[in-house]
Parts: sequence; C-alpha cells; structure tokens
Amino acid sequence: MWRYIIKRVLWMIPVTLGITFIVFMLLSLAPGDPVQLILGGDATEETLEALKEEMGLNDPLLVQYFRYLGNMVKGDFGESYRSGIKVTDQLKEKIPNTLILAGAATLLMVLIGIPIGIISARKQYSALDNITMVLALVGASAPGFWFALVFVIAFSLHLHWFPSSGMGQGFWPLLRSLVLPATTLGINGIAIVARMTRSSMLEVMREDYINTARSKGISEGRVVKTHMLRNALIPILTVVGSRFGILLGGSIAIEAVFSWPGIGNYVVTALNNRDLPATMGSVVVTSIVFSIVNLGVDILYAYVDPRVKAQYIRQRGGAK
Repeated sequence: MWRYIIKRVLWMIPVTLGITFIVFMLLSLAPGDPVQLILGGDATEETLEALKEEMGLNDPLLVQYFRYLGNMVKGDFGESYRSGIKVTDQLKEKIPNTLILAGAATLLMVLIGIPIGIISARKQYSALDNITMVLALVGASAPGFWFALVFVIAFSLHLHWFPSSGMGQGFWPLLRSLVLPATTLGINGIAIVARMTRSSMLEVMREDYINTARSKGISEGRVVKTHMLRNALIPILTVVGSRFGILLGGSIAIEAVFSWPGIGNYVVTALNNRDLPATMGSVVVTSIVFSIVNLGVDILYAYVDPRVKAQYIRQRGGAK
C-alpha cells in the first residue's frame, strides 16, 4: 500500500507541472499589460519599460516560466502585482476559509444526500421516492448562482435569518454566515450523492447475501448499516471525494455572490487585475489539494472494502 501511495504522490509532480505550464502560458499571452495595470494610465513609456525590465517581463516566456518554477519549488509564489503582498501570505489567509466552506458543503452532502438515497432505495417507486428523485434532478441541474440569489432574497432580505455576505468572526457568527453559501455550494452535490446512494443501494439489495443476513434474524437496521451501506459505499466515496475537490475550484461564483473571503474570490480579483502570481499560486495550491483529496479517497477504499486491498496485493504480487 505504501508503494501505491508513493507512486500517486510522485504522479502529482508531472500533473502540477503541466497545470502550471498551461496556466502560465495562457495568462502570459492574454491581452492586457500587467505593468500598465500596476502603474496606471498616466505612466510614461520609460517608466513602463523600466518596471518590465525589473520584473523580468522582457525575458522569453520559457525563461520567465522556469524562473517562476524555481521560486515555486522553494515555496515562493512571488508578490501580487496589485497589492505588492507575498502571494504565499495571502493564500495562507484565504485557503482555510475556502476549506471551511467546502468542508461544510461536503458535510451537508453526506448528512443529507446519503440518508435521502437510502430512504429512496428502501421505498423504491413510492411517492416519497419519486418526489425526492425529482428534487434531486432539479438540484443537480439548476445552476448554483440561481440558488444563491434565491436564498439571499428569501432568507436574508425577507426573513433576515442569515447574513447575505461576509464571514462572521466567532463560532456562532461564523456558523450563521456559513449556512447560505455552504447550502448553495452543496445542493448540487447533495442531489448527486442521493442519486448515487440510491443506485448503489438498489444494486446491493438484490444480492443473495442480503437475503441470507435477513434469514439469520438480523435486524433490518443492522442489515442496512452493516451489509448494504458498507458494500454500497465505494461509489459513494468516489462521488464525495471528487465533489470535495470540485467544490474547492467551483466555489468561485458562490464566494463572489456571498463575498466569502476565500481563494475563489481571490482568484476572481486576480484575474480581473491580470495578477499572474496571485492566479498561478491559487491554481497550483488548489490542484495540489485536489490531488491529495483524491489520494485520501483511494486510501479509504482499502479500509471500507478489504477486496480493494486484496486486489492491490494480488496485482503487486503479479508484477513481481
């Protein structure tokens, strides 16, 4: 298993390099002059050229890329063109906020999506099953920003239950400010997890060992928890893990709507200002976190389903 983990970690290196190269080239070739944005429209041509030379922007793109890569390996993502603050320091402040938001949305996916899927599977073709699956279809299809606007109008402007923007300080203010953006961000995932759970449970329910467990007099609750859910958990884990990674990058619109001080809002500001170091740092860190999450999900497989670990051991023995 350790060999597999090390192999996956090593694979993160070329993936990260590929992402940084593509993003760096796209941002460098995009229209607009970052030096002009920094100095403003009143700057003279001599001042612009002097700053370009100082920042190394007159060097060939490959030279600029490898210089950036060398600094990135040392943990230095450069300084923001707009604020002049080190990108690393800004990311340390923004990333925890996005992780809190993505973690809360993922928690909602698990606590709401899985029970809905289990109930729908056990009440297959009932009115409850039909209603929940229709709602899940709507949740999976409607855009997140639409839900965001509906929630703000309903729960902030009219009912005044939750704040419409910002991140509260302290446990209860934070919790209140987290409800709307986390719910908005998690709705799509709740619907997908519910549908996946229902599908997996229905497949497992038809297996012979479920009937055997019932014939032994095991309670229905224990059959569902121990035999059905555990064997149906592999595809559910895949969906939850991948959705958490998607939430990290897909929270941009939601953070912008709710003015959440996370990495998504930071990226929007950086792109508007053509702030290459800030954008690059955000993309690199997000891709690394996404890869780590996927690795964690793969490792969980072996603990949830021993067959996965056994298959890995057989493949390893066959390779020898």
